[in-house]
Amino acid sequence: MHADVDAVVLDIEGTTSATGFVVDVLYPYARARFGALLAARGAEPEVARAVAQVRAEAGEPDADAARVEEVLGRWVDEDRKATPLKTLQGILWAEGFARGDLVSHFYPDVIEVLRRWHADGVRLYVYSSGSVAAQRAWFAHSPEGDLLGLVSGLYDTENAGPKQEADSYRTIASSTGVAPERLLFLSDRPGELDAARAAGWRAVGVRRAGEPYADADFGGHPRAAAFSQISLAARSSS
Repeated sequence: MHADVDAVVLDIEGTTSATGFVVDVLYPYARARFGALLAARGAEPEVARAVAQVRAEAGEPDADAARVEEVLGRWVDEDRKATPLKTLQGILWAEGFARGDLVSHFYPDVIEVLRRWHADGVRLYVYSSGSVAAQRAWFAHSPEGDLLGLVSGLYDTENAGPKQEADSYRTIASSTGVAPERLLFLSDRPGELDAARAAGWRAVGVRRAGEPYADADFGGHPRAAAFSQISLAARSSS
């Protein structure tokens, strides 16, 4: 498919990268380290704020560290897109990437296409349920090295809002300064595509074999099985 846009906003899980890597590698990595993080660094502002959010969301204001760890584990099992969970996972993943314990996953068609779009003047952004810290580590530690230079901005559920709400996409459009009709969102989840379209964006469903939403109903959204099937034409915003 062909799109005449100024910027592309990328989902990660199931779109640029395999859900299986996140579920089978990243989730267990963080889960095994929640307890140590809470014990050693519970007083750090970012950790303390996330713990307070866990207690509030769980309705347990007096939950101790062991109970908070238990709640986090349950949320992982539920694949819950809770902001404090994503914050704490992001802290641990960023450290794991920095230590070399982790290297991110990208589908084979993605990095080459992102480099081409960037070279052609298309601005690239990321919008993921994973925290901005996790996104930054993900792109900085790819199998082909640091890709952060390709990305103009990072958005998550904290600085933009929930991914299935149109207002979140309006927030991102305002932040980027790109007109909604000149923004293209790529995601594997129909609900996210619907929300982007409701905010006036263009949207393409990425249908990758073996992903949880591969057989989902994408409604009237154009679909692509790989980024190489998407042709873009950028227009100068000046």
